[in-house]
Amino acid sequence: MRSLHDVRAMMEAVGIPGRDAYDLPTSGRTFPDGGHYRMEISGIERPQVLAALIDEMQRRQIAIHRLISVVMGSSLLDDAELRDFAQMAADARLEVIVTPGPRSGWDVGRQLASAEGSLSGLRFRGSDQLSYVIAEILRLIDLGFRGFLAIDEGLLWLLNELRQRGDLPADVTIKVSIFAGHGSAAGARVLQMLGAGTFNPLGDLSLPQLASIRRAVDLPLDLHIMLADSFGGFNRFYEGAEMARVCSPCYFKIEPGPALVAGPGAMYKPWTSTDALAQFAREKVKYAQIIHELIQATQPDLRLSPAGSPDLAVPKP
Repeated sequence: MRSLHDVRAMMEAVGIPGRDAYDLPTSGRTFPDGGHYRMEISGIERPQVLAALIDEMQRRQIAIHRLISVVMGSSLLDDAELRDFAQMAADARLEVIVTPGPRSGWDVGRQLASAEGSLSGLRFRGSDQLSYVIAEILRLIDLGFRGFLAIDEGLLWLLNELRQRGDLPADVTIKVSIFAGHGSAAGARVLQMLGAGTFNPLGDLSLPQLASIRRAVDLPLDLHIMLADSFGGFNRFYEGAEMARVCSPCYFKIEPGPALVAGPGAMYKPWTSTDALAQFAREKVKYAQIIHELIQATQPDLRLSPAGSPDLAVPKP
């Protein structure tokens, strides 16, 4: 029987850490602008919500870099709404990652909704559904958007192939969602190889586990520093400085609430009040300010990227 020492040496030989990084090494990587961390806010579902976020960001003088938008599904906004959204984000130099719809949760198959079937994960079903989501992404590209969320590794690979062929613009970026369920250095390496520009590991990983992922990949890590009750309801504000030191470059994801897209209290549904979402967006901007202040109080050598950095996937309406 091979020893764990032998197994770990095999893993190291192919570029995957043999153990979680319990020594919590400093990353040494940064964003192109020299920043160690950025702020990401989810649930910016409509232009009115974006307007509230921009107003609060300017009032508090805190840089917000990325918006995870229209989580309810972009096909539920009309072209005029999406044009307004793209123009407002472009004017504010905000990266927008759009959640295209339709997707697997909208399909007629119900395995996903069953207790055991949900363990299969969110994946696109059949070529028809792949064609629907690609058509929606092309619609969004025509309206100026350049960032898209992918849950399915097959879709990620396909979008990257289309980008390399020139069917999608070269400046399109693809972010992999927490719902893809990756939590290891090997999973992160696969996503990087498939063309991900950034990815969201499981939200409840320890610092040594996150540090082992950082050792294996170069792409930014999108780290939940606050997550909804449906996912465990945690707040890692006081870990923010160490998360940035160990995982840089990273985005801090601020996503509180009772639930996100499923179950009682899910926020990202088309029937959720625009006013409620707008007020919640303002609260999330306040949390970004608090996180930044806590990091600067403990590790002031860590830099928040400036607003509007050139490498952001800002819409081009």
